[in-house]
Amino acid sequence: MKKVENAIQDHYPDDYAWCYGCGRLNKSGFHFRTGWDGEKTVTVYQPDEVHMAIPGFVYGGVVASLIDCHGTGSASIYLHRKNGYEIGDGTEPPRFVTGSLKIDFKKPTPQHVKLTAVGRGEEIHPKKWKIVTEVYAEETLVATGVVIAVVAPSSFTTK
Repeated sequence: MKKVENAIQDHYPDDYAWCYGCGRLNKSGFHFRTGWDGEKTVTVYQPDEVHMAIPGFVYGGVVASLIDCHGTGSASIYLHRKNGYEIGDGTEPPRFVTGSLKIDFKKPTPQHVKLTAVGRGEEIHPKKWKIVTEVYAEETLVATGVVIAVVAPSSFTTK
């Protein structure tokens, strides 16, 4: 899977673009990018050498961050489409925060391979979405996760 070209994070307003995981304005962050892949969402990420747990394996916190940001980005994409919009159509997408995060690690995550998070969303309330994610290292399922994402309160801005 190649990188995501049209990511929801590219269209977040600047006040919401600072997340360490997915914020395009955070120079030190991961810069996760989430977009559509058919009817599912996808985030592709290549961990760096510094994301090591032990030689040859990725630190689980990176995988957790990937699931977390993939979940909130996916919720934004699903709600944006439910509201009649698409990524990049000039309409500001909704922004979400994590209400809960559950992760099950299935296998050690090898270094030096791209990770692909694939998600599907389910609305559970007008302001709350459940995103179920699977993370693959090449073809190997290494983790699954569930994010309950909640529409960000208006107080979550820099203004």
